[in-house]
Amino acid sequence: MQRYLLHINGQQVQSRTGGFFPTDDPYSGARWAEIARGGPQDVELAVDAAHAALTSGAWPELTASARGRLLHRLGDAIAERGDELARTEVRDNGKLLTEMRGQLGYIPEWFYYYGGLADKLVGDVVPLDKKGFFGYTTTSPVGVVGIITPWNSPLLLLTWKLAPALAAGCTVVIKPSEFTSASTLDFVRVLEEAGLPPGVVNVVTGYGADVGEPLVDHPRVAKISFTGSDTTGRRISAQAARTFKHVGLELGGKSPNIVFDDADLDAAVNGVISGIFAATGQTCIAGSRLLVQSSIHDEFVERVVKLAATAKMGDPLDPNTQVGPITTPDQYAKVLDYINVAKSEGAELALGGSEVTSGPCAGGRFIEPTIFTGVANSSRLAQEEVFGPVLAVIPFEDEAEAVAIANDSRFGLGAGVWTADIGRAFRMSAAIQTGTVWVNTYRAVSYLMPFGGVKDSGIGRENGIDAVRDYLQTKSVWINIGATTGNPFVLR
Repeated sequence: MQRYLLHINGQQVQSRTGGFFPTDDPYSGARWAEIARGGPQDVELAVDAAHAALTSGAWPELTASARGRLLHRLGDAIAERGDELARTEVRDNGKLLTEMRGQLGYIPEWFYYYGGLADKLVGDVVPLDKKGFFGYTTTSPVGVVGIITPWNSPLLLLTWKLAPALAAGCTVVIKPSEFTSASTLDFVRVLEEAGLPPGVVNVVTGYGADVGEPLVDHPRVAKISFTGSDTTGRRISAQAARTFKHVGLELGGKSPNIVFDDADLDAAVNGVISGIFAATGQTCIAGSRLLVQSSIHDEFVERVVKLAATAKMGDPLDPNTQVGPITTPDQYAKVLDYINVAKSEGAELALGGSEVTSGPCAGGRFIEPTIFTGVANSSRLAQEEVFGPVLAVIPFEDEAEAVAIANDSRFGLGAGVWTADIGRAFRMSAAIQTGTVWVNTYRAVSYLMPFGGVKDSGIGRENGIDAVRDYLQTKSVWINIGATTGNPFVLR
């Protein structure tokens, strides 16, 4: 049994509560670690450490170029420890080792990219319309940032927030999901071993009421960056508004994956399968609504069902496994409940629909890849985020109907379009109300490309230069270089 402590001001410390909570392996169901249960006093200590590191000591003394070089060293350190961190992720959240190795191999690129941007975050000289004045702007870090991360891809989604925040010169306090805290604690220790000054990054583990709420309320936290459900995001937004905090919210989705009859159907089948069943459907951009043009509906669905039925379920450490377990007990129950809801709503079960408790899946939280046809877009299955391996198939006749169905959702995170018509690709990309549209591919992400949603899918953007700007504030400076004093009551 491993025991993890809080990480505050460069030290592993026991929580003021003295308590711990368990974490289990979603594959075996076995408890493998205990995590320190933090509380409001621990949040106070962590914010104090972050504020001290922001305002004095080694971190603010770094030039922007030196800060950038440090981020490069952090990326190198992560690359060296990638396999170790990937295995902790698998044990923590049950994702496939092949996927986690891919993520950990890619994560250093965020630190390299934002390290390169660190000394290019410049202000402007403004050509003022008033004679006798010189005007310019500067940028500075927004301050202490509270980062609240989910359980489905803890280190990747932490990196999307942490790398630009550090490039901007901010300091942070991280509250990871109580279900997947271990990898974050290991990750931060790697960063500090690589030279990150103490107090710049702190981790307080625990439950939302004990840690998350005090972090959002804290008067010296300038920004909250959160990834998770729209329900929690709505609460955080309202709570943060009381102290006028900056807020970035990357929330849920009900993404349409739209297949036209002129598409490369082999590629589209693979894209649909990976879009919903990769990561066991536990991703905010899961292509959980499959929209298929009526002229190819039956043929295409048959091909999707046939391929999905071959999915190998089992040990996420086995390189042959294609679908792993559901991460948390609550999520497991939720997915099974949505399957029953879909049946009660009259959807036709084309594949799966059951839990798996035998063979290599015995002891874990496994649900068969599940496909429903005859789904009405007004149904709960089509409108609510399941966050599991459940696909809702909806037919459409033409572009106009496809757009109408795609946009008939309170979410707007991602969408896929499969077509050989380049004009259609541009028309659909313009018409669909989402933050990202993938054409003839799905789930591609990059540190270079902004990512985020519209409507109930969130506020702000992660990745790309847009992300680092969200961790900066602008100051305007006016200098009188010869303007004559006129009527003090007239703005000149």
